[in-house]
Amino acid sequence: MSNNTNLPSDTSLPNVAMPSLSTPSFKLTQSEDLSHAPRILLLYGSLRERSFSRLVIEESARILMHFGADVKIFNPEGLPQTDTTDRGHPKVKELLELMMWSEGQVWCSPERHGSMSSIFKSQIDWVPLSVGAVRPTQGKTLAVMQVCGGSQSFNVVNQLRILGRWMRMITIPNQSSVPKAFLEFDDNNRMKPSSNYNRIVDVMEELMKFTLLMRTNKDYFVDRYSERVESAEQLSKRVNQRSI
Repeated sequence: MSNNTNLPSDTSLPNVAMPSLSTPSFKLTQSEDLSHAPRILLLYGSLRERSFSRLVIEESARILMHFGADVKIFNPEGLPQTDTTDRGHPKVKELLELMMWSEGQVWCSPERHGSMSSIFKSQIDWVPLSVGAVRPTQGKTLAVMQVCGGSQSFNVVNQLRILGRWMRMITIPNQSSVPKAFLEFDDNNRMKPSSNYNRIVDVMEELMKFTLLMRTNKDYFVDRYSERVESAEQLSKRVNQRSI
């Protein structure tokens, strides 16, 4: 029995729907090994012929492949603006299928006017929070990065973290912001050795660790009491409704 006199004397929970309350369990947090490699989708935010966000994504893909990941990069060229067509458009369909396929993602956008690019935001805007009863991005891991035309800033990675939260993704703690990106690549479009490159390796390494940890039990980590209560109430109303 605790001797902490600051604890409330009344420890009852009269507002809690006990059948829907689940006490967190260490056993349920344990991941299982899967036979297939971690599936990582990478997105970038520029259509320039020499897009530095794409080049950073390509360097990231090389690192992830070395770690044993199954990697796919989505090319946003030809993706229509949101709400100008339906989800049957080939590029929209490709994006949504990749979202469902992935277990983890890497997002990299250039900073434009202090914000992420419209090219990048359009990709995310096409992804619904739910498709039927399935949330395409819920519980999937996410690494965020940005490239800067000038001095280093963190505006885009901060915005991407907010987007990741809205998409109910597990955004890893580490991130990368590459200042003066045009100085970081050689004539072969390969990133030069630097602390900025080392940071990208750090981010990809951490993403792989979190993806391996989460991919078999992500549903447990994002399972919410409030939604279980709502589901129970909806079920009760449906079962107990009067016949018409």
